Amino acid sequence: MKQLAEKVHNASCIVIKIGSALLVDEKTGLVKSNWIESLVKDIAFLKSSGKQVVIVSSGSIAIGRKILGLSSNMIKLEEKQAAAAVGQGKLVQSWAHYLAQHNITAGQILLAPDDTETRRRHLNARATIKTLLDLGVVPVVNENDTVTTYEIRFGDNDRLAARVAGMISADLLILLSDIDGLYSADPARHKNAAHIPDIIQITDEILSMGGSANASFASGGMATKLAAAQIATNAGADMIICDGLSEQPLTLLMNGARASLFHSATEPHTAREKWIAGALDLTGSIKIDDGAVKAIGDGKSLLPAGVTSVSGHFVRGDVISIKNKENYEIARGLSNYSHIEANQLKGRQSASFASIVGFQGRAELIHADDLVMMKLSREDNEPST
Repeated sequence: MKQLAEKVHNASCIVIKIGSALLVDEKTGLVKSNWIESLVKDIAFLKSSGKQVVIVSSGSIAIGRKILGLSSNMIKLEEKQAAAAVGQGKLVQSWAHYLAQHNITAGQILLAPDDTETRRRHLNARATIKTLLDLGVVPVVNENDTVTTYEIRFGDNDRLAARVAGMISADLLILLSDIDGLYSADPARHKNAAHIPDIIQITDEILSMGGSANASFASGGMATKLAAAQIATNAGADMIICDGLSEQPLTLLMNGARASLFHSATEPHTAREKWIAGALDLTGSIKIDDGAVKAIGDGKSLLPAGVTSVSGHFVRGDVISIKNKENYEIARGLSNYSHIEANQLKGRQSASFASIVGFQGRAELIHADDLVMMKLSREDNEPST
């Protein structure tokens, strides 16, 4: 499909999810060297085309389980966590080794659900991944299986990958699978199952096509991929499910291999703007001078130097209101500092931050990526008292 190749070509930031069944040999517990080497060739090509790439990789438990001699059946939670602890180092070592053959540096990121859901931790994780990408690194992300429990975990890396795509405002999420996309029914059981190449909207009918995991050491089936599609497309990222069993699967995808494309209804930045602008529980506000008003209107970050007053009680990661000197709300954004720290830093230059708050924090009170201008008329936006 030409459309799939165009989606890959036009994306500036791509998240690629790889499941255990593709990466790890079930019998030996070893990484499939030929397969990972071929995929890294594809990733190197994307990087050479100017794209940022994030890998969300399963496999730590599968690798660690074999090393520890644990059975694949009825594995206990604590054994699974032990396997993850042993296998994660081997997993990242493999990615680092093969990426280094193309002069690409790998960086390990382990996430728990709170890292994407809690705003303060969301900002920390987002900033780390974005910095790695800006430095040319390929982050290798996995769930922090060593400390999470069944009650507080993503449960599969499909949804984790979707959360990561939304968190960093990626354009495209690619799920490499053992199947070439979504079917109207399980094709292994229903010979007449129809392949669904283009999904404009995720309806109840589409959701009903989901199945369950079919690999002994994988946790994600089609149902989790559809859940991931909902998360990703709502966050502004398109999503592709494609066959990853063959070597160089991304090359095959760009050359017309069959797959399923889930369309996002909005752009990543627009989705993030809607999330910030739509916040209902604003716990604080700041007032800024005319210079800062012009700066954020020009798309720049808001620096503490332009802040004249701070109101309310908020913590890092909260959405706060930004007002001009006439007390009209002109913008909203995610604060990098608490109300106490913002009060201490208002009107100050970043060079003095460490001596004021005890640590050298970020230069911006609100980064441009986390700030949205409010498009309200003056009549609809009465000044606060």
